[in-house]
Amino acid sequence: MNICGIELKANNVILVIVNDNNYIETKIKKLTLEDDEKQEDIRKFCNDFLDFLEKNNIEKIQIKKRAKKGTFAGGAVTFKLEGLIQLNPLCSVDLISSATLANFSKKNNIIFSENLKKYQEEAYLTALYHL
Repeated sequence: MNICGIELKANNVILVIVNDNNYIETKIKKLTLEDDEKQEDIRKFCNDFLDFLEKNNIEKIQIKKRAKKGTFAGGAVTFKLEGLIQLNPLCSVDLISSATLANFSKKNNIIFSENLKKYQEEAYLTALYHL
């Protein structure tokens, strides 16, 4: 089962694919929503995201949750991105809290693939949580 782990940062969707605890190398490592106020940019993002899901046979999406308030609260654009991702017709989406991921990481000896970029580590951890 191909699982896509996602971390949302600003207007970027950081992507990692995992299958049976193995990191799957992909050409696309993140997608960007250029301008969240332009309908054509939102449509382009949605089309690019659906294309990514189809080409990589994604069966499940795991998103690292962001705080809704406080100093580490996610920005408005990240919540818009989350909504767009949840509306995809191809697979189910789960939200995983930071605390849950931290606990999971402590209990398991997570070894990050050498091909994984540093900025992808949280998305990777999010994808592994399902397995």
